[in-house]
Amino acid sequence: MKKKRSLLYTLLVLLLLGSSVKAQVMTLDSVLAKVGRNPSLLAFDAKASAQDAYAAGAGSIDAPKISAGQYQTPYSLNPNMGSFMVQAEQMFTNPAKLKAKAAYQQGLSKVTAEDKNYLKNQLFAQARQYYLERVVLEKKLAILQNTRQLLDYMLKDANIRLTYGKEKLSNIYKAKAQLFELDNSSEQLNNEISQRSVMLNTLMNRDKQAPFSIDTNLVIRALPSTADTATLAAARSDIRGIDRNIELNRLNTEVEYSKRKPDFGIQAGHMFSYGGYANQYILMASVTIPIVPWASKEYKANLKGIRYETEELQQKRLDLLNQVSGQLVSLKVQLASQQKQLSNYQLNIIPALQNSYKTALLAYDQNTGDLPTVLNSINDLQSARMSALDHLQDIINLQVTYEKEVEKY
Repeated sequence: MKKKRSLLYTLLVLLLLGSSVKAQVMTLDSVLAKVGRNPSLLAFDAKASAQDAYAAGAGSIDAPKISAGQYQTPYSLNPNMGSFMVQAEQMFTNPAKLKAKAAYQQGLSKVTAEDKNYLKNQLFAQARQYYLERVVLEKKLAILQNTRQLLDYMLKDANIRLTYGKEKLSNIYKAKAQLFELDNSSEQLNNEISQRSVMLNTLMNRDKQAPFSIDTNLVIRALPSTADTATLAAARSDIRGIDRNIELNRLNTEVEYSKRKPDFGIQAGHMFSYGGYANQYILMASVTIPIVPWASKEYKANLKGIRYETEELQQKRLDLLNQVSGQLVSLKVQLASQQKQLSNYQLNIIPALQNSYKTALLAYDQNTGDLPTVLNSINDLQSARMSALDHLQDIINLQVTYEKEVEKY
């Protein structure tokens, strides 16, 4: 008996643990925290680290060159002329060139960081979209469950009335048909909820079928005031990315300008002479002359090309700011319209249909109304509530789009 009781307790504990795992509630913030560790974002971190590592080695000069061999020696087994020479050479790249190259390499990782921020904003917007869509879908599912309870009540009442000959069989079948339609609608909503869950699990890099619950408390926040171009430029990672590319072009210009500066070299050699002649040596310095016309053509052309690229980026920046500013104003106009329509549903349409349902139900209870009228009022009330949630979904979509444009997250 004790063994059975302990086994029962064990099974109960396992059941409770299993249900707690399935009932795991993930808030929107916890979802976004997991999305922030998406592999695509971590790849940008690795790329930026690689670029920083390359920048660390950009200030290195070329390796020295050492050579050894016969120098001006005749073809003879026992030469009495010429010498055996050991020689070393080292070129010293101009420090200005090394400094400019290192600065350019360091600028690359800053561009990569803004590219990561841009992708992060896109992923966060997707996650918020899927999460809030699931919130609305679950609210719709709750409405269907409420409608099912109303229809169940009406069917029970109608079946009782049928036994006394106070109800028509055709009306009962109509009520059952509405009940079966709810099954299809519920199945469709559950399917869409599952799809949103898979999308969220994908963004969080989790098992695609891992179950989780969400916080269905939805608060519609007021949008921030329309930002000016300076605020937008500071907030948006794609515009900051353009600024980083413009800065990168400036650094590239410094690299090209540094090519006008000379490099220096030194060459030293020692010759062991044959035939009793005195040993000799070589000690020479060298300098490059990059300003000659045939050598300067390349960096002059590169400088001209960089200026055009910078002008292109500046125009692209202005165009992007203009488009974003216009889109934000448009989103606010759409949002105001949707909020008015939602308010009309909540304050006027739904209360009126609720009163219509109560009136039809009261008349039915007093045998002055019929079942089809009650069923129609239930259907109209459900449709209005679903339409209100459709407008709520539109508001959420507009809000997510707006916050994505100003990169609030």
